[in-house]
Amino acid sequence: MSHTDQQFDQVAAICRDIFLKKMKDYGASWRILRPQSVTDQIFIKANRIRSIETKGVSKVDEGIRSELIAIVNYGIIGLIQLELGCSETDDLSYERGVELYTKYLLEAKKLMMDKNHDYDEAWRTMRIESYTDLILMKIYRTKQIEDNQGKTLISEGINANYFDMINYAVFGLIKMEEAVDN
Repeated sequence: MSHTDQQFDQVAAICRDIFLKKMKDYGASWRILRPQSVTDQIFIKANRIRSIETKGVSKVDEGIRSELIAIVNYGIIGLIQLELGCSETDDLSYERGVELYTKYLLEAKKLMMDKNHDYDEAWRTMRIESYTDLILMKIYRTKQIEDNQGKTLISEGINANYFDMINYAVFGLIKMEEAVDN
């Protein structure tokens, strides 16, 4: 297994653990979120990261790492919502939630590994702040596609943007883990 493959698995395990604990605490209360609301949640997280990066200080005792984890998890929630549609109730069992989360996490990893091969790990030379900007750009693209009722002329759809947001957040988490290790 490659170094990037292992690093993805390490940060994905952290994200998954938090998702599963929140599923135990709250159930699948997020099932009521429309896709646009999920996109807005990711926007809030990415915007806060940019604010912390710009100001250099956070007044709330949660840093960039927790927001990147939230972006991964909300990105997967968004993919689940695109597949199932939103619900009026918490209609998803814990077991099914775990199954869907795992499915989309594995799809994100496969996409990341394929792109990583083609781009020759270019992400490793990027700054964490660039991941934030790219996530925000993907959010604005997603909002535009949502405003167009999901129709695009040439561009990838909402799901592709969610996958990219997940993977940029994973890259940020990997870089943060590497900084702690050094």
